[in-house]
Amino acid sequence: MPINVLMPALSPTMEKGNLAKWLKKEGDTVKSGDVIAEIETDKATMEVEAVDEGVLARILVPEGTADVPVNQPIALIAGEGEDPKSVTAPAANAPAPAAKAEAAPAPQPAPAPAPQPAPAAPPAQMADARVNQAPAGPARPDGAAEGGRVFASPLARRIAKEAGLDIASVQGSGPHGRVVEKDVRAAISGGTAKPAAAPAQAPAEKPAAPQLAPSMGADQVKAMFEAGTYEEVPLDGMRKTIAKRLVESKQTVPHFYLSLDCELDALMALREQINAAATKDKDGKPAYKLSVNDFVIKALAIALQRVPNANAVWAEDRILKMKHSDVGVAVAIEGGLFTPVIRKAEQKTLTAISAEMKDLAGRARTRRLKPEEYSGGSTAVSNLGMFGIKNFQAVINPPQGTILAVGAGEQRVVVKNGAPAVVQAMTVTLSCDHRVVDGALGAELLAAFKVLIENPMGMLV
Repeated sequence: MPINVLMPALSPTMEKGNLAKWLKKEGDTVKSGDVIAEIETDKATMEVEAVDEGVLARILVPEGTADVPVNQPIALIAGEGEDPKSVTAPAANAPAPAAKAEAAPAPQPAPAPAPQPAPAAPPAQMADARVNQAPAGPARPDGAAEGGRVFASPLARRIAKEAGLDIASVQGSGPHGRVVEKDVRAAISGGTAKPAAAPAQAPAEKPAAPQLAPSMGADQVKAMFEAGTYEEVPLDGMRKTIAKRLVESKQTVPHFYLSLDCELDALMALREQINAAATKDKDGKPAYKLSVNDFVIKALAIALQRVPNANAVWAEDRILKMKHSDVGVAVAIEGGLFTPVIRKAEQKTLTAISAEMKDLAGRARTRRLKPEEYSGGSTAVSNLGMFGIKNFQAVINPPQGTILAVGAGEQRVVVKNGAPAVVQAMTVTLSCDHRVVDGALGAELLAAFKVLIENPMGMLV
């Protein structure tokens, strides 16, 4: 029996991926660990390794195919003693239609309905999928559909219930037709789902909870503008993910903001001194060159250790207090951004942080980061100072508890000892999740950060 190669889940939130390139062709021998394809996720391009050995008998999904669901078969490997030319998989080659058929059964089947055609195809296909799913966990996800029952994620069911929608009428796009959150939200926005049946007793007693007005669809927006006066730019996976997460963050995270000014004269002098002491290679290139952002990362990491209650993330029914300062740093790339994480930043030297940040930023711009390199962290830094922005408020990336927005350094007139003086200063704004960090705690963290920025020698000891 041929071995299914499935579209892998390369990150916890991945539901679909783009099959960018096949590195093996039909008829090639593959061994466990061989890289056989490149998959584009919403964040990066990653390599897929074979988990079995044999001959790549059939490629089911051609390269360049977009939005391939996780766990959909993309190729077949002929095992030992099996003739690759005899391998055919008509059922496995059409998983998407089968999944769709499973996602929309009759919500309340009649006692004796007409028999449904070809009912055996989806279970057979799902049995094939279980071959490769077994090592990773349960063979059948919570939302697989079978025997008239609708399978959906708990979040999707809750949203449908609150909206008064019949979950059975929602078209699922998850693995094997599972209804996920975005399917329900799409049904609410597009008005394609049936309303849920009212309770038998007192149907008017419990109306659905009021809902936010759905955003306008593409056709509604386009109708507001004259044809030919705009260019349509389709969203790629990264832009879709950014849009989804930012909306969720602003809707579900109670943000509040704290701002203060930090003087930079001592930091700029120390930075110049450290950079001047860097050894140079034969071409005159220095071994390192610290940026202001390197000092900001280090200062925030130490501040979190000094105010440990602020070094925390939200986990729905609890708060996780972190032992180390894992600091994310926003990196702008074409079409979006990454936030790679500097792990245990409080333990690293400024030169180590600088070198690691240059490596992560370089690979971020080519979308070569691994999921574990941009996941996690209890806080993040977003610096727009290089663009001349003086002050802004950054959006928290859940489950992180805070994010620090850094403005431009500039000369300002301040009063010192009763007389005007000119100093180099910048404004920083800390966005806090009020469920994790209260106002006084956020102020304490920002004050600790200010002390370190204005007395940077404390970061060297």
